[in-house]
Amino acid sequence: MTSPGLYEPLNVLKPVAAGLWLVDGPMIGMAVPGGHLAFPTRMTVVQLTDGGLWCHSPIAPDDALFRALDALGPVRHLVSPNKLHYAHIAAWQRRYPQACAWASPGVRERARSQRIAVNFDADLTHSPPSEWADTLDQLHFRGSRVLEEIVFLHRDSGTLVLADLIENFEPGRLPPMMRLLVRLAGSLDPDGKAPLDMRLTYLGRKRVARACLARMLAWRPRRVILAHGRCYLDEGEAELRRAFRWLA
Repeated sequence: MTSPGLYEPLNVLKPVAAGLWLVDGPMIGMAVPGGHLAFPTRMTVVQLTDGGLWCHSPIAPDDALFRALDALGPVRHLVSPNKLHYAHIAAWQRRYPQACAWASPGVRERARSQRIAVNFDADLTHSPPSEWADTLDQLHFRGSRVLEEIVFLHRDSGTLVLADLIENFEPGRLPPMMRLLVRLAGSLDPDGKAPLDMRLTYLGRKRVARACLARMLAWRPRRVILAHGRCYLDEGEAELRRAFRWLA
């Protein structure tokens, strides 16, 4: 299996801002026409005002990561931001049965089609629920015929948290064939963006997506955390405008 490089150390809390961490995880495979590709994974952890932890796109866990999180506070929320980011939530539910698992649009149907057993407790919408409304903002990014995503803003740090709306794979971490495919898809650092096949799903519906982008830009994000590839820890708003210029 062809794999991009990992962002080691894995399963370790890496501070981004006060009350905000990212955690790089192992590879996850995805079926594509003609075979499989593997992608590095990344989750985001936010400590809410009540001390509880909010976990975005939970990665494959291990005991060391669980212990590190337990030292911070109780895990209260497990968030699937889109229907491709959910596969490890069941493992987290076994460790934290009291945590609420939040479903993104279409994720229940996707899990059933992949025969992955996961139970969701609540649905994400266009606005933040009371459980984290004082810490995080959110919106339902629409327009794609295939994959819609819930995006989040950590207000205090001005950090935007995305899953697949931008992918930014570093060429030095890719084997030659994967590098060529990612370049053709338009998701190669430093010009990362949604891959071409995903951008095509917005044809005829870009007006809807532009309205969502306008709201994200109004947040004036200072940094952007991505699930796949190099994050934008500086100049977040400028990188967001660049990565979405295909919507113009």
